[in-house]
Amino acid sequence: MKQHKNSQQLNPNWAQLQQKLKSHGSRLPKSSELSDSGPSKSVLGKRKERADAEPDDRCPDPLMPANSDFGLTDVIAMDCEMVGVAQGNKSALGRVTLVNKWGNVLYDEFVRPIDRVVDYRTQVSGIRPSDMRKAKDFCTVQKKVAELIKGRVLVGHALHNDLKALLLTHPKKDIRDTSEYLPFQKEGCRKALRHLAAELLGASIQNGEHCPVEDARAAMLLYIRNKKKWEKSVKDQIKFKQKQKKRKPKKKPVDNGALKVD
Repeated sequence: MKQHKNSQQLNPNWAQLQQKLKSHGSRLPKSSELSDSGPSKSVLGKRKERADAEPDDRCPDPLMPANSDFGLTDVIAMDCEMVGVAQGNKSALGRVTLVNKWGNVLYDEFVRPIDRVVDYRTQVSGIRPSDMRKAKDFCTVQKKVAELIKGRVLVGHALHNDLKALLLTHPKKDIRDTSEYLPFQKEGCRKALRHLAAELLGASIQNGEHCPVEDARAAMLLYIRNKKKWEKSVKDQIKFKQKQKKRKPKKKPVDNGALKVD
């Protein structure tokens, strides 16, 4: 009677659960049974298998800065991007970037040209009309760049174009132009920066819109990796010019027939 009474007092939900357990059995399935029904893999297992199937063969980017030092160094690399003004065929400065010898950005600004921009040349320059909203005026940028490069070695590719756009000059002895360095040329012909970066650095740049940060870093790395030989060639050129000056005969005074007065 007690058992009957207790069974009547059981919660209906509990009784229903007991019936389900009896019908399905309380035994847990064995691992062998699970394997028969098909492969069951955890998320971790899938990740591991994916990593094994597709190993990451990507090499680190050689243009990434070597450290986090953003200080001014004795060598600075510069790259500029141009926009079209006037009828579109005249170039004007649209963006300028300077990096230190480690590749860290010292200065990177969009520039508002004095003349009205008619062609942003976005496919190459990467500059868009919206960038001009935060652009600085030309004179402000020119002054800042002049301060940064003064008394320092300036590295870049075809720097005469960048300096011309900035309306600046720089001592020739302090310019290291990757387009002018003879060992980088082939049969006297200059190579594009993207070709030098691919061949000598294993870096891919200028695939579409140009990035002046990448371009400046590429020029700097080309210089750093060849600095010893490059600087020796610069010194040799200076010595050679000095010898030439000494060898030049002094000009004799021209006798124009004038009478000498004692």
